[in-house]
Amino acid sequence: MAHDDDATVIRETSAEAAANLAAVLQLCAAGKLRCSEKTRRPGAATVAAVAAVQTGGDFYAEEPIAAFAWPLLLQAGGLAELAGGKLQLTARGRTAMAKPAAETIRQLWRRWISGGLIDEFSRVEEVKGQRSKNVLTAVKPRRQKVAAALALCEPGEWVAIDDLFALMRGRGLDPVIARSDRALWKLYLVDPEYGSLGYAGFGDWRILEGRYTLAVVFEYAATLGLVDVAYVEPDGARDDYYDNWGSDSIDRLSRYDGLRSIRLNPLGAFVLGLSESYEPPKVAAEQVLKVLPNFDVVATGTLSPVDRLTLDGYATQTSDRVWALSARSLREALNAGRDLERLRAFLAERSRHELPGTVATLLADVERKARQVRDRGLVRLIEADDAAIAALIAGDRKAGKLCRLLGDRHLCVSPENEDAFRRAAKSLGYVV
Repeated sequence: MAHDDDATVIRETSAEAAANLAAVLQLCAAGKLRCSEKTRRPGAATVAAVAAVQTGGDFYAEEPIAAFAWPLLLQAGGLAELAGGKLQLTARGRTAMAKPAAETIRQLWRRWISGGLIDEFSRVEEVKGQRSKNVLTAVKPRRQKVAAALALCEPGEWVAIDDLFALMRGRGLDPVIARSDRALWKLYLVDPEYGSLGYAGFGDWRILEGRYTLAVVFEYAATLGLVDVAYVEPDGARDDYYDNWGSDSIDRLSRYDGLRSIRLNPLGAFVLGLSESYEPPKVAAEQVLKVLPNFDVVATGTLSPVDRLTLDGYATQTSDRVWALSARSLREALNAGRDLERLRAFLAERSRHELPGTVATLLADVERKARQVRDRGLVRLIEADDAAIAALIAGDRKAGKLCRLLGDRHLCVSPENEDAFRRAAKSLGYVV
């Protein structure tokens, strides 16, 4: 099926990626993302939830790409972890909510390249036989070659996908898929015998290495905003597999077949180490909120999905366009790792007027009380038979630096000091 130029969609991805990262972190903080404990892949409901909050939507309405990638990226990047099938933000993830998006995106890309959670080629479902033993090569070297190829692209210049393939082959950046010629025979289209890719010419570079490259670039590099993309619908977009047996029953070899060209953007240049810094474009926030003295936040215009998630994180929605701030909702936000300074900035950017005095006072009071009680982490509690022994250990030149007296007979020791404390106590004659 031929495509004319009018069918080509061009997406500039860096601003979208920053907004989508914020939205997915908000979803995760709200406990709305679930993944398989076994595969760590997102379920259909989670993919739909992510797709619903993405700026501009996913690349295809009916074919999840970015919405599938984001939950995996959060896990690989250490921003979220599974607990009972539900993704929860880690301390690093909570910190990321207040950090510049570019820094977090750079870390996510690097973590994915060194240890992504899945083999991206598994998403090219039309190539069967991938689960056979000793068929596919290690995935990490493959990813690194695709990343190296992207770093060779000239920032700001469009590169046709087939030209990217030629660049990779010319530079020896082949993300080899099959372990051996024998392994190649186990990969096939449609039928394991007649459709085997082991026949001469059937396991073409574009079918295997090319489709793997498309998966990494479209599903991860574009999702993270490193490359702008020009693409069409995938069905019939590429004919490089038409000579294979059984190809007449396949409309496309992968969901990524529609990717025609990419352009390394300034964010991508920063992430790939081609530039030392990145300055996101200045985008004025729409003033679509009104904050009332009675602690209501009223939407006076159309809210983006990210704005709604942000309000949900700090306030209780009482009607379609009204959220109520309260000491309780703010405490719950703090407990979930959200920052009240971020709320102040959010409200200031989206409201025409300064915060009412009542609201400013509420925020200050909740924040002040929150700072009066601190989590100092886990400690080991050591009990002595009497106060004299506890005082002796706490007053020792070595052991005293590694513990803290708690009451008359107890000592608390932080986990990182435990081994050293045991040695110091032992030197005093006390075996813990």
